[in-house]
Amino acid sequence: MALRHAVLAALMEGEASGYDLAKLFDAAVANYWMATPQQLYKELERMTADGLIAARVVEQEKRPNKRLHSLTETGRQVLRDFIAEAPKPTVIRDDMLVKIQGMTTGDTPAVEAMLIERRGWAQAKLARYERRRARLLDGRSEPAYLSESAHIGPYLTLLRGIAFEQENIRWAEFALGAVRGRAEATSRD
Repeated sequence: MALRHAVLAALMEGEASGYDLAKLFDAAVANYWMATPQQLYKELERMTADGLIAARVVEQEKRPNKRLHSLTETGRQVLRDFIAEAPKPTVIRDDMLVKIQGMTTGDTPAVEAMLIERRGWAQAKLARYERRRARLLDGRSEPAYLSESAHIGPYLTLLRGIAFEQENIRWAEFALGAVRGRAEATSRD
């Protein structure tokens, strides 16, 4: 998947500025796709040049003018074509897992620190995702939201992000216990 597909999907929610999209990517899309604001702005320029999105300038008083982006029919078709493609399997590429794979008993303090840090990141992301979930539901039950909402994709991807971070926390706690248990057993020998 290319960044452009993630942008096209995000613009299904409606017209947005680059700043709005950067905030959306940070708050909602980050559970399945990462992009820096610089990458996002460059991609918006390319997508406009390719006719996938249209941009209009909105003049503002006391603030710089902003460009609002929206999908074109060509962009909608590209997104439909992408949706119709069979997805490729997900692969994990994680430097921390390589480090853990190669660790020895002497590496225990460094590995513990990595696991604690990773667990903290996952807990912070999970808290953000849960706040977003509460905003999306806005007091409704999940079944009500799913039956009433015009666009349920953001909620479904958010649930996947929540499950992912819950599993990251569970695994980090298990791995931390295993590393500490191994270190204690080794020190008794």
